Amino acid sequence: MNVIIFGATGMVGQSVLHASLSDPDVEQVLAVVRTPTRMKNPKVREVVLDDFADLTPIEDELAGYDACFYCLGVSSVGLDEAAYTKVNHEYPVAAAHTLAKLNPDMTFVYVSGGGTDPDSRQMWARVKGRTENAVIKTFRNGYAFRPGMVQPTFHTTSKTNFFRTVYALTAPMFPLLERIAPQYAITTDRLGRAMLRAARTGFPHHIVENRDLR
Repeated sequence: MNVIIFGATGMVGQSVLHASLSDPDVEQVLAVVRTPTRMKNPKVREVVLDDFADLTPIEDELAGYDACFYCLGVSSVGLDEAAYTKVNHEYPVAAAHTLAKLNPDMTFVYVSGGGTDPDSRQMWARVKGRTENAVIKTFRNGYAFRPGMVQPTFHTTSKTNFFRTVYALTAPMFPLLERIAPQYAITTDRLGRAMLRAARTGFPHHIVENRDLR
């Protein structure tokens, strides 16, 4: 199985990258990045993209893949709707449309978030909801994953100082939270494995809530 990862350096992207590198069924990982990371692993190949709204410059690199795990996104904190929409809607939709043309039977997993709703009054939920709908409409095997609180494992880390602090403080109680509230919490290793499961066997529904990701 050959997979593409957008956002491989983020916390969620790291989780599916780790799962892919550990999985003998995954033969090649293509990481689409803005800045080269020079990851040293024979399975990984990087391709640099300057503008994630236009995949034309790298189209020749994107054919022949079985799955795409779209983990790229930004927090809504400090952003207006236009800026947030550009990264969390225009970018993933551009990727979906390009990849559907090149790999129409691929599995496309868009990592959304718990509480997403295209009719929500909250801007972030509304934008991500539109993105979910676009992905599911574009791919027969398109999924919107809605993880809740994600706890980093296997040395995955958030790029945001605030979230790193929150994760460190909540780590001791997280196993209990996962057990008593499975609809709200998940670890990065479980999330990474769930993405590979989507590529292998799929899920019964195109929108996959946190409880079903376990």
